[in-house]
Amino acid sequence: MTTARQPGIDALKVLASQTIVLHHLSAYGPVAEAMEHAAPALMDWLYGYGRMAVQVFLVLGGYLAVPSLMPAMAGGVSALGLSLWRRYLRLAPPFLVALALAMAAAAVSRPWLSADLVPEPPSLDEWLAHALLLQEVMGVEALSAGIWYVAIDFQLHALLALLLWLGQRGGQAWPAQVLVLGAAAASLLWWNRAPGLDDWSIYFFGAYGLGVMARWSGQWPQAWARGAWLAGLVVLGTLALLLEFRHRIALALAVALWLATAQRWAWRLPLPCGLDAALHELGRSSYALFLVHFPVLLLGNALFAALELSGPAAGVALFLAVWGVSVLLGGVFERWVEAPLGRWVRPWT
Repeated sequence: MTTARQPGIDALKVLASQTIVLHHLSAYGPVAEAMEHAAPALMDWLYGYGRMAVQVFLVLGGYLAVPSLMPAMAGGVSALGLSLWRRYLRLAPPFLVALALAMAAAAVSRPWLSADLVPEPPSLDEWLAHALLLQEVMGVEALSAGIWYVAIDFQLHALLALLLWLGQRGGQAWPAQVLVLGAAAASLLWWNRAPGLDDWSIYFFGAYGLGVMARWSGQWPQAWARGAWLAGLVVLGTLALLLEFRHRIALALAVALWLATAQRWAWRLPLPCGLDAALHELGRSSYALFLVHFPVLLLGNALFAALELSGPAAGVALFLAVWGVSVLLGGVFERWVEAPLGRWVRPWT
């Protein structure tokens, strides 16, 4: 199911993906250490809070999953299996190509960087765990920065699909909505407060469910129904924050509220042609950027170490270079790898 162009969603994708890249640049290697001397407050903020940008993707994930899942979930068990297979083929092929790039970059960088930064050559079992998007569940150390999210995204999509499928067995939508709301509430009020569950989708389903609720709040023609969903969103998020204030949940709630209130008008606001085109390109390549920035990070830090650079000026220069090259490579990867792979696997779905 296709969705009309939504510049506001593109803007959220761009902001979140760039923040995640900057967070990783602030956390790894000698470039980050040199940059720390140039801008300590900025680097501390990126390291401490930049990771919360993942909440934007969690909420967006739930918001964007609803239109594609709801029609199929009225079908039989084959519809459920097909929805999971489609999501796997959307995520896994470009993910595995990017993982191969990361391993090549690691091999080049290994002589100059510490073992803590550079992953060791993976075994066959480790490759298999990553290929199945089960690396965290199987206790396998991730081979690239941030790739835990790819596995969690697939888990979340599968959990939402299962809840919708189970709830719509009677031919009505409301039982499915009750199941999703119940799971989101359980996550926000209990599961998300247990750090030991953070390898599993139930830990993150609260933010994902807020995105689902935001989508549902705009799908009703009656003003009272839209208001009821919006009120439910506010009440659930507020209860979670009163029970235990978490910055990540506050951010997820803010993003969900923005999506819920803006979807009826913000997407139609005109943007300057150049800005709209830039947002579209950067938003479309946000997943690719997420996948390929770690190999660039490794090579940039290896170059910094190999040339024996030091000092704030060199740190700023390499920091900006790695960031810029990552963005450019993300665009190239989306056009020449991710998009062609998507066309190649489409007949299989």
